[in-house]
Amino acid sequence: MSADQEPRSIRCLVAKVGLDGHDRGAHVIARAFRDAGFEVIYSGLHRAPEEIVQATVQEDADVLGISILSGAHNTLVPKIVEGLKEYDAFDDTLIIVGGIIPDDDREKLKEMGVAEVFGPGTPMKETIEFVRKNAPERR
Repeated sequence: MSADQEPRSIRCLVAKVGLDGHDRGAHVIARAFRDAGFEVIYSGLHRAPEEIVQATVQEDADVLGISILSGAHNTLVPKIVEGLKEYDAFDDTLIIVGGIIPDDDREKLKEMGVAEVFGPGTPMKETIEFVRKNAPERR
């Protein structure tokens, strides 16, 4: 990057996977990310894991924020992780999950490659700082 070019904004895809229809948290985090200077793409409701993988790859997202409250995280998140690996996009994407996730399941998600799990009440500042510190750098 030359001296006169500014670094590109962190690009975040905020995704609602599965049949979960509760999207207030996704909208709140999407707005907070936007206000923090991130470029935000919102998937809309009821997306299949394959659709989220495709959107992540096509949008060249640095961060994939998965919002899930349905309890299907142990089924749906692994499908997304595997899909990103198939497209060779896993190592270039910071995956975070937001929702009501039991402690035991949080560890399982992290073992499969989720960088962090944020529960209800997590301060926006904490999530934004985590993304800024951990988002992959792009050339």
